[in-house]
Amino acid sequence: MMGAMSENPVVIWNRDPAESPEAPLLVLFHGFGSNEQDLMGLVPQLPQDFVVASVRAPLPQPPGYSWYPLYDDEAFSSDLIRRAVEPLVDWLREQARGRASTTLLGFSQGMSIATSLVRALPGEVDAVIGLSGFTVPEPLELFRDDELERKPFRLFWGRDPQDPIVNAQLVDMTAQWLLDHADVTKVHYQGIGHSVSPQEIGHVSEYLTRYVLGR
Repeated sequence: MMGAMSENPVVIWNRDPAESPEAPLLVLFHGFGSNEQDLMGLVPQLPQDFVVASVRAPLPQPPGYSWYPLYDDEAFSSDLIRRAVEPLVDWLREQARGRASTTLLGFSQGMSIATSLVRALPGEVDAVIGLSGFTVPEPLELFRDDELERKPFRLFWGRDPQDPIVNAQLVDMTAQWLLDHADVTKVHYQGIGHSVSPQEIGHVSEYLTRYVLGR
């Protein structure tokens, strides 16, 4: 099932969200050059309690889409990051209304969107899963980082220390920001490169079961 609203993202769901209005929500944000279909392949390996939405990034980036530019003169443009994040704020609030919990999962560039949404909506997201990713380098006006300093959010951060795509500067910047704003479970997976391994998804499933579903 697919739907799009004005200034809202194109989204696919694992099942009709209206049929499970109180089920916990899990929202997926794909990486640079990918699309909304990509991460849905992980869903069968995760707890089936969740209603899952996978969101398409707004900018064409063949063969898929990107949230904002990474490799040209507009790389990490604050304005383009803001344009990617702002429409998601109201959309996420609408989808989360009445649900048992809200969790965000982002791969690579998608992790920067997931963590940006937590920064814009502190206290409204139960946990973030970040896979081979990073946070945005510069804060945006809509971020409320001071509230996260007082009450850090839960984050699972899985990555390969030798990831060939996410450079050391981004990793170090992300790690430094997370120290003051997140309750981090950080796990290294040697040899997976810029990807996701079955072991990592097993750990993500365990994390969701314990810290989000509470069992």
